[in-house]
Amino acid sequence: MRVVFHPAAEGELAEAVSYYGAIDPGLGQRFYVEITRLLHEVCANPRMFRQFDPPLRRHFSPSFPYGVIYLEQADCLWIVAIMHLKRSPGYWKSRTQ
Repeated sequence: MRVVFHPAAEGELAEAVSYYGAIDPGLGQRFYVEITRLLHEVCANPRMFRQFDPPLRRHFSPSFPYGVIYLEQADCLWIVAIMHLKRSPGYWKSRTQ
């Protein structure tokens, strides 16, 4: 399934990779690989993960305090946010309108 990022979600991913990469280049790479893994799992079975703000779903990383917030659409997965789980929950809601 095709993955399409909201521009702000794409920025969140880049910012988090940069943040972890500044701590340690290998850590930044591991974060990127982890988010890519989450996206592959979502693509393989989009309805497997918890629906929490219908019709939105979420998939959390067990290794980093981040989750992927997404919406399954007919032709793609719309990535609404790459969300830090300890910051301002719901900040991304305006992206779904």
